[in-house]
Amino acid sequence: MATRYRFGDNNFPHFVTCTVVNWIDIFSREVYKEILIDSLVFCIKEKGLRLHAWVFMTNHIHLIISADYELSSILRDFKKFKSRQILKTIEENKQESRKEWLLWMFNRAGIKNSNNEREISILGSG
Repeated sequence: MATRYRFGDNNFPHFVTCTVVNWIDIFSREVYKEILIDSLVFCIKEKGLRLHAWVFMTNHIHLIISADYELSSILRDFKKFKSRQILKTIEENKQESRKEWLLWMFNRAGIKNSNNEREISILGSG
């Protein structure tokens, strides 16, 4: 994904796609989908995001969004928060059968991305 989103007029709807690194099907698990939904609801209520349409796939999401101000900042915060919550849930989830593999894959992607504060990443290019 681009390091910085560039939007025209924030008030006009924009089509955005966010993919999971290496197209890992993280959203096939209900617990991770709930994090995605909670993050969107938070951005709607607290950050002024307007969500016009959405599609959640197992390894990516499509959004048609607008806002009253800085859509790029809202999207940045959405991705950052969502990624941290998903990673925390994976680390704490004793029933996650792919735990070690998921953490290894996300860690590999994070090391390659100089924009990460923590050397782990969920969202890639898309």
